[in-house]
Amino acid sequence: MRSSSRFLAVIAMTAIVAGACSSTAATPTAAPTAAPTAAPTAAPTAAPTATTAVTVPALSVGDFDPAMTPMAKLTGVTAAGSGMVGVILPDVTTSARYTSYDKPYLTQAFTAAGYKATDFKIDNASGTTTTEVALAQADITAGAKVLLVDPLDGPTGKQIQTLAAAAGVTMISYDRATFQGTSTYYVSFDNVQVGKLIGQGFMDCVTAWKIAKPQVFTLDGGQDTDPNAVDFAKGYNSVVWGQAIAQVKAGATNSAGMTLVNEQLAPGWDNAKGQAIFQTAFTANNKINATIEANDGLAGSVITVLKAAGVKANQVPTVGQDATLSGMENILQGYQCGSVYKPIYLEAQAAVALATIVRAGLTPPTTLVNGQTADPASTTTEPAVLLTPYWVNAANMESTVIKDKFISVTDLCNAVTAAVCTKAGIQ
Repeated sequence: MRSSSRFLAVIAMTAIVAGACSSTAATPTAAPTAAPTAAPTAAPTAAPTATTAVTVPALSVGDFDPAMTPMAKLTGVTAAGSGMVGVILPDVTTSARYTSYDKPYLTQAFTAAGYKATDFKIDNASGTTTTEVALAQADITAGAKVLLVDPLDGPTGKQIQTLAAAAGVTMISYDRATFQGTSTYYVSFDNVQVGKLIGQGFMDCVTAWKIAKPQVFTLDGGQDTDPNAVDFAKGYNSVVWGQAIAQVKAGATNSAGMTLVNEQLAPGWDNAKGQAIFQTAFTANNKINATIEANDGLAGSVITVLKAAGVKANQVPTVGQDATLSGMENILQGYQCGSVYKPIYLEAQAAVALATIVRAGLTPPTTLVNGQTADPASTTTEPAVLLTPYWVNAANMESTVIKDKFISVTDLCNAVTAAVCTKAGIQ
């Protein structure tokens, strides 16, 4: 995807450290969303270590940058700590991010913070829950002091947290929250804000595309396995219907003249199931002329059905998140209104910074652990590092995902044609 000499140099460095490729990026220029306002809960107390006194740098979530320069402030904390940080990523299929971005960015962040290659270990569960649990157990047995885990689902996250707590290991739930025990942190983007961006992007697009009497169908993500999906839905439903709930009843209306035909769930974020669900709904009611989707994959499933039915560009809005290549293609071709972009290099730095501080037995500053996340199924909350997401559409694609090299210009423009890229100001 990337051809610059600078990127090749970064690949070489991180490949030596952890056998992974890496990439650099530039700061998005889209206006940031409002900072999280939830008051932080008390952070888990890390076990003290017998090290020379060291001061925790006053890092905040707004300090991280594409060059990872703030990570150098942590080298003293890294030296004061001991034990391994075990990182377990979930899969290689549902999103290309874990192999293409998370692993290399995490490797780069660990290296910039002064870790030796033996101080951290990054594995991937390849989509298997038993494998993810086995990797966690192996890391604990190998002496991990911190586990940084993106759980495949809620039950798997809880199982790993139980193992970690029994061994006195702090768990950081990465990208997906785990609500179990008292020694778990969460690092991700503000999920309710992600949903609000989806909702506002949808509302703006309905106006821009001049959709008359919008008959709306909503396709939710995997709320059956992923608590984040509940927060996404709360976000967009609060904006569109004024109801901050996971699912709104059919027949709801709003002041913009919209009517909700139905809201249904694609189990486990399964795109094929999502496509089948929308196909059934659209066949039963072809007056559906506006749709809300929880991510780009589900938007693509809806678009497949619409195209097969002869629906042209700019006629039925779709929305999403993850700023995938296919999502960007659909945006430029007029089938998708926009997508939420979550710069992974920010998430990787925040996770490594938190892991480094906890590994040294120190207390993270409230400027880093800046909020809390709540279990949608209970009253449980946990301290969280909440980062700012961005809305991406055709107007700012060049200054966000393209500038960050999150999306390859070559791949994108080959797919949509050079003329379409040029029209959008993408070079």
